[in-house]
Amino acid sequence: MRPARITTLEQLARRVAEDEDLRRELGEKPVETLARLAEPLRSDAWIYRLVVIALGLAALLAIGGSVALAFAGKPTPEALVAFGSAAVGALAGLLAPSPGR
Repeated sequence: MRPARITTLEQLARRVAEDEDLRRELGEKPVETLARLAEPLRSDAWIYRLVVIALGLAALLAIGGSVALAFAGKPTPEALVAFGSAAVGALAGLLAPSPGR
């Protein structure tokens, strides 16, 4: 089982007080250890998966809503178009490779 995430300084202090291995690691390599503890978003792929799934569902919902309204003979509201466009733009921003990597 993985240890709980550290999100505050109080949690870090408590964990260092309780975990002798972490205390030793901080003594030997403080910068690397703190950098590792501070980067849960880069190491947790599920966060990105959930965001991509949510944005994909939002885009599909907007497309489906537009199609349903078109079959009903009603115009598509601009808010629905904006909702779908924002979801697709956010997906493109998440999935495009960053120039620094």
